[in-house]
Amino acid sequence: MTDFHGAADLSQLAVIRTATTTTGTEQVTVLHLHGEIDLYTAPRLRQALTTATARGVPRLVVDLAGVSFTDSSGINALLAAYRATRSRSGWLRLAGLRPAVERAVRFSGLDVVFDCYPTLEQALTA
Repeated sequence: MTDFHGAADLSQLAVIRTATTTTGTEQVTVLHLHGEIDLYTAPRLRQALTTATARGVPRLVVDLAGVSFTDSSGINALLAAYRATRSRSGWLRLAGLRPAVERAVRFSGLDVVFDCYPTLEQALTA
């Protein structure tokens, strides 16, 4: 997002928490996000996703319940993380998509690629 001076406000996306949890016999990394994902904040998302997928746990849930908006930059970052997890025989799941984010995923045609769940709990137990 930009303010009236045209300067980018990079504080619009926060990585609230990254945690590794165990569900059954699998370890799963959960990335909790809050804010908006756009051209200016997507690099922060990419870095968080890269860090999460580099931990040796190829199973990742991205909790988007706190994200109110994403553009194609955010979708591309999620797609890159999806590919990274799949290349290591893992998976990426999206949880808690709000309507604007769900529309962006659907309009990009990636609703058939990403496994999307209404809640974090459902994504973890799927």
